[in-house]
Amino acid sequence: MAVDLLLGLQWGDEGKGKIVDVLTENYDIIARFQGGPNAGHTLEFDGIKHVLHTIPSGIFHKNAVNVVGNGVVIDPVIFKKELDALKKFNLDVNSKLFISRKAHLILPTHRLLDAASEASKGKAKIGSTLKGIGPTYMDKTGRNGMRIGDLELNDWKDKYRSLANKHEAMISFYDVDIQYDLAELESDFFKAVEELKKLTFIDSEEYLYQAQKAGKKILAEGAQGSLLDIDFGTYPFVTSSNTTAAGACTGLGVAPNQIGKVKGIFKAYTTRVGSGPFPTELFDEDGETMGRVGNEFGATTGRPRRCGWLDLVALKYAVRVNGVTELMMMKGDVLSGFEKLKVCTAYNYKGEQIEHFPYNIEAENVTPVYSEMDGWKEDLTKMTSADQLPKALNAYIDFLEKELEVPIKIVSVGPDRTQTILR
Repeated sequence: MAVDLLLGLQWGDEGKGKIVDVLTENYDIIARFQGGPNAGHTLEFDGIKHVLHTIPSGIFHKNAVNVVGNGVVIDPVIFKKELDALKKFNLDVNSKLFISRKAHLILPTHRLLDAASEASKGKAKIGSTLKGIGPTYMDKTGRNGMRIGDLELNDWKDKYRSLANKHEAMISFYDVDIQYDLAELESDFFKAVEELKKLTFIDSEEYLYQAQKAGKKILAEGAQGSLLDIDFGTYPFVTSSNTTAAGACTGLGVAPNQIGKVKGIFKAYTTRVGSGPFPTELFDEDGETMGRVGNEFGATTGRPRRCGWLDLVALKYAVRVNGVTELMMMKGDVLSGFEKLKVCTAYNYKGEQIEHFPYNIEAENVTPVYSEMDGWKEDLTKMTSADQLPKALNAYIDFLEKELEVPIKIVSVGPDRTQTILR
């Protein structure tokens, strides 16, 4: 049985959490394959809004098993808070939530290193969420990291102490003023680790292999978005993991020839949190309206998202890099009321018009080339079927499908799981 993927195709915040929640009823296992608690997956149903950071978005479904894969980095303190928030829903997390022994741990000193590094950059900050993600992946690739499986060893605290001491020496190297009480941070960390150890740790690659052999349906859930990929994103303003389809193979131990459908999610417009180039960013009333109507604030950080028109150059790039087989368009309802819509179909790049995504998309090199389309005024939020969608929205969708050469299977018209139209 092939493993299907679900990925974000922009700079994150596309609405992956909602779609995983909607799709989970079709799958036996939801497996998160990369990233850390810098992700914020928002789900809304039964009048309640839920924000998950590390736990897969299938956790609210009774029959789904949720796996945190080896490619994920885990902060026990944040993980414990997520578990505490789930207690009131009487979920059987012990039988529904498994963690890969090969997943790396975020230590308190990783977060301090993150803060020190960002502070040292001054105006050149990359917009880190300061969750310790980058330093943890640095330790992983530097072969210094602590993993979930280490917590099963009797001497794991000795390994922790050695790594934390090294981090403190590195923090002093940055020579920035960061106030912290490590003893207090460690107290919270050790308490959270004890809670984490109550969960089931697994050799996830073996678990998923046996599940495939048994005919189980598996959906791999990505975090962040393709344009934040450490290799293919807008470097250095990226995350520290592979957010693209290839990351599912290394982040779960799934062979490339076992990948089935690749479901790509994008917003009907574009947003970005933090620093970095953004060719279609708007600084006018249209951008303000998108942000206000779309409630564009980071689910993890609360930072306002920068908003702009849909960038098809970047979206085509993400579709190709990931091998996307079907698309989901989110927040179509946010564009209701715009008399005219713009879509970026090419870039003016150093005096030449191009339609591919170049190495550098900084403003001094790139100017977007737009196509203009009619907007729609209808309120989409109460619509329940594709035949109710406005003519202008269907024209917008048809245009995107023709340009992207991939079908748009889902149109989201609101944050609730019921506000999802299948095409």
